Amino acid sequence: MELPNKEYMIRRRCDSAASVPQLTNSPTLIVMVGLPARGKTYISKKLTRYLNWIGFPTKVFNLGQYRRDAVQTYKNFEFFRQDNKEAMQIRKACASNALKDICIYFSKENGQVAVFDATNTTRERRVSIVSFAKEKGYKVFFVESICDDPDIIAQNITEVKVSSPDYVNCDKEEALADFLKRIECYKQTYVPLDDEKDRNLSYIKIFDVGSRYLVNRVQDHIQSRIVYYLMNIHVTPRSIYLTRHGESELNLLGRIGGDSGLSPRGHKYAASLGSFLKGQNIKDLKVWTSHMKRTIQTAEHLGVPYEQWKALNEIDAGVCEELTYEEIQEKHPEEFALRDQDKYRYRYPKGESYEDLVHRLEPVIMELERQENVLVVCHQAVMRCLLAYLLDKTSDELPYLKCPLHTVLRLTPVAYGCKMENIFLNVEAVNTHRERPVNVDVTRDPAEALKTIPDHF
Repeated sequence: MELPNKEYMIRRRCDSAASVPQLTNSPTLIVMVGLPARGKTYISKKLTRYLNWIGFPTKVFNLGQYRRDAVQTYKNFEFFRQDNKEAMQIRKACASNALKDICIYFSKENGQVAVFDATNTTRERRVSIVSFAKEKGYKVFFVESICDDPDIIAQNITEVKVSSPDYVNCDKEEALADFLKRIECYKQTYVPLDDEKDRNLSYIKIFDVGSRYLVNRVQDHIQSRIVYYLMNIHVTPRSIYLTRHGESELNLLGRIGGDSGLSPRGHKYAASLGSFLKGQNIKDLKVWTSHMKRTIQTAEHLGVPYEQWKALNEIDAGVCEELTYEEIQEKHPEEFALRDQDKYRYRYPKGESYEDLVHRLEPVIMELERQENVLVVCHQAVMRCLLAYLLDKTSDELPYLKCPLHTVLRLTPVAYGCKMENIFLNVEAVNTHRERPVNVDVTRDPAEALKTIPDHF
């Protein structure tokens, strides 16, 4: 039977790659463009994290790292002068090696998107990349970051560049002076993407970290996702607070899912959470909950307006809703084992998988990126998905991330990731975390299957 002619197909298989989207068209090469200290690496890493999270295997190829591997010791900006013939040869060889590695990633490692993180400031370099991609059958999408705001540039240099491996054991002022000279070397030959000359290319131009955008010739679904994402991110300092609802009545009984209210300790935690937030004096804090009783009751104690998201509802356990792990093992032993074998992709009968949950939560992630300070009062599986995105965790790690009750996680975006703080609010609660079991065979003994379940009443 002939497969439908679609650009992206999801083929269900029985192996571990069961529902990774399989591209039936060519892979995508994202090419960064722009002067140093314009946030290209920040965009590259953030975009890669997002694409991996939604299921498109993506990898960054940073040309600076190739150069450091080739040269070992960085001396000064002179390396980047256009008349430094020896250095230019090394830089061209590094670019060639990076492109070769991208080929390997696509052909042998099942990669679907590669991000070429380099300045790519000359038309000659970009023409050669397009030629290379055309020969290999890759689609190319350029992402150009243009910034003339001296404050943004200075902040980027101070926060990121002077602490790079190039300036280890170097005085900060000297490092800053050298890096500014490095930028001047690039300025001499920088030719931005041109609206007329490059009208046949696919690209997005980002001006001053998101004050304005220019998008040209978006080719397909993946490029439209990239554009949508890049138009929603910002670099304003802020914190994201994640917490589960207070302990629920069903938590006490070890029953999963359901829509029960809070236990007495759950109410106590909600009151403590309110006191904690008041003490933080968080500017313009937005509070989001699910549509479920236990998150709403938790938010009610905060004394502030909150917004309910159906997308934040806990994973639907289908036929296993409100059962204990012991009951699931007794009634559905095969399902219990199958979930342990691939917890991310396993879907409860008449319910959801973690993979389904990730797709359900994508609008929440987009809105999180648009906002400043947000508190999300959610559920264990939901919190794991959000945390996996923010901390760049794999789909294999995601279902086993620890998200204890009565604890606030404060995530603060830093240069290329998130700094996380665990804040326990001193209200005891049951443990609902089940460790990854060793024996996942369908024929295992019931006692073996239940070995890692948490204690409950």
